[in-house]
Amino acid sequence: MKKNKWTLLLLLLLGLLAGSLVSYWLEAVPGLSFLTNAITTSWSPSFDFHVISLNLTLNINISLLSIIGMLAAIWLYRKL
Repeated sequence: MKKNKWTLLLLLLLGLLAGSLVSYWLEAVPGLSFLTNAITTSWSPSFDFHVISLNLTLNINISLLSIIGMLAAIWLYRKL
């Protein structure tokens, strides 16, 4: 596999997704709540020109397991 920025971006997104899924699966375990608590950030720009209106909402939920998934993706990218 060739190392380029698109490969890194793909691996980072997959690492975030994997960490998020593991965080979701481990939510019910009370001893691991420090890993599964997510910080939620939202951004919602909007405009209205009476002809065209745009409403966009972006929600980001980052947990410690998501960050660990990203770090694992970076480590995997460096090993390629």
